[in-house]
Amino acid sequence: MASMNLNGSPRKSLWKGKAKATEEDFEDLNPVITYRHLLSQNLGVRDPLRVIALCDSDAFYAACEMNRLGVDTDTPLVVLQWDALIAVNYPARKFGISRMDKKKDALKRCPHLKVVHVATYKEGEAEPGYWDDIDTNTHKVSLDYYRRESLKIATLFKEILPGCEVEKASIDEAFIDFTKPVRELLLQRYPYLAQVPPAAPEEKSITEENANDSVQSPQKNYVRKEGETKESEPPATWHDVALSIAAELMGAAKEEVRLKLGYTTSAGISRNKFLAKLTASYKKFNSQSILRNSAIPKYLKPMQFQKIRFLGGKLGDAIAKEYDASTVGDLLTISLEEMQNKFGENSVWIYEVLRGIDRNEVKDKGSTLNKSMLASKNLPKPITKASEGYHWIRVLAAELALRLRDAREMSPNLWPKTLVLHARKGYQAGRSKQAPFPFTRDLTVDIIALAGDKLWKELVGNNTTLNVTSVQLAFTGIDVAEAGQSSIEGFLKPVSSKKRPRDSPEVNIDSHHGGPNSDKTHPNNDNSSKFSYICSRCGMDIAVPTTEDSNDHDDIFTKAKMEHDDFHFAQDLAHDSQPKKIVATSSKAAISESKPTKKRKSPPGPKGIEKFFRK
Repeated sequence: MASMNLNGSPRKSLWKGKAKATEEDFEDLNPVITYRHLLSQNLGVRDPLRVIALCDSDAFYAACEMNRLGVDTDTPLVVLQWDALIAVNYPARKFGISRMDKKKDALKRCPHLKVVHVATYKEGEAEPGYWDDIDTNTHKVSLDYYRRESLKIATLFKEILPGCEVEKASIDEAFIDFTKPVRELLLQRYPYLAQVPPAAPEEKSITEENANDSVQSPQKNYVRKEGETKESEPPATWHDVALSIAAELMGAAKEEVRLKLGYTTSAGISRNKFLAKLTASYKKFNSQSILRNSAIPKYLKPMQFQKIRFLGGKLGDAIAKEYDASTVGDLLTISLEEMQNKFGENSVWIYEVLRGIDRNEVKDKGSTLNKSMLASKNLPKPITKASEGYHWIRVLAAELALRLRDAREMSPNLWPKTLVLHARKGYQAGRSKQAPFPFTRDLTVDIIALAGDKLWKELVGNNTTLNVTSVQLAFTGIDVAEAGQSSIEGFLKPVSSKKRPRDSPEVNIDSHHGGPNSDKTHPNNDNSSKFSYICSRCGMDIAVPTTEDSNDHDDIFTKAKMEHDDFHFAQDLAHDSQPKKIVATSSKAAISESKPTKKRKSPPGPKGIEKFFRK
């Protein structure tokens, strides 16, 4: 069966070599818009009136520092991270300064340049700061201030753009789906579009003649905006009208961000995320650009295709070599069948993106729970002694503490299940240790660092020949804490020096002083010198020996509870992520409940375009 285009016509099946591409090689540039499209509530990514914007904050890190310091907007300023410039504001760019420059070269071009180093964590400080004694051998870079400012901008967009979906694309970018409010405004400004002509089906195009013999064209009924000159080119299609309405909304939102938060932004507006991002980079600093459907071919054809995201690297090199191509236009004459024969079924994505087709949705990731937090440091000087690791664990713990507190301000019940420590040499795989991270009401750097120190001891053991070049500390399994979750204090309190039976189970901690969810404690009928409790999850009757000292008995009981609950926690964790090995905080022994498995055959290697990407 012949392959079909989006409009239902057969796709060309023959490759025309390097023949010149035409607009026929682009699909769906002027989609038919029917009354059904106008009156439907949600048509998703195939909506012919879909309008997407990408808003990009101008020189964001530099703008954040200018706001923090309260410097004049004309002040040349750069942001430094160790020896590299990571942000250059627009006044500094007038002196020819770029992010590729060194600090000393930038100061030669502009002697009065203001240089600000990013905030850093250092041992002994719970918060990152701007220090005079910055040293990469003892400090760690912090971008937390920029993350908070980025969140303020995204939050403001959501407040002033009701009905729009807002997705944070990066720390300084956000996608905005204007489709829903644009349709509402379109029907308000052109109310006759909301009325289906008598005896006309909903599939009838709104540009066709209706029962009253009047052509509903945007040129005939275009409502000019205030200040728009008569010489301004009117929209040629209803999608152009939709883009124009979105531009009004985006312009008003950009101004609100400037007035309330002090940040200027640049925006690109088009029919999907891919084109909106390209358009946003067309003209920068407090500007916005629109890419109409009719302009897509002229905009894309001369573009170097390897500059498109995911079309660089090995895949881009392979395509360039296979077809002797460098621009998008060079590849447009290649049929889908030809491309799939060479690069597999998934290369339909390449075929479509070259034609400006992108069906990715705009999704609010803020409502999606981030399941992990990672703090890492690539060390300029490797750790060669075990004692050197504790300094970096404390520095990383400070970052995790701050980020978890920030997250809990928005969702107070968030809590991680596990703390993971990873260390490696160079680009080698490295080694990891993990342990449950119980709940505590007063989260501090000390608590995280103490737990991290235990993992470090287990990780390095008695090894005296270390060469660690990277250390990572992470929270995983972040979720809403369950009611009655145990406190970390029970893990950290001194325990009895008496050894527990070797066969006692491992796990979590819970108070034995009653409560609706507590396990039942009762005298053991077989031995009056012992107490036991019944686990609420597995029903096991766990015997706990008593002592003359009630405090010592509490410790033994708490430890037994902790060990048994850890056993269940390990089972839950193994069920979720199937780790090979889990180390419980209450024991140096590893828990391993999995049965021996048969050796599996190695999975087949990646095919098609997948082989050009690393896992």
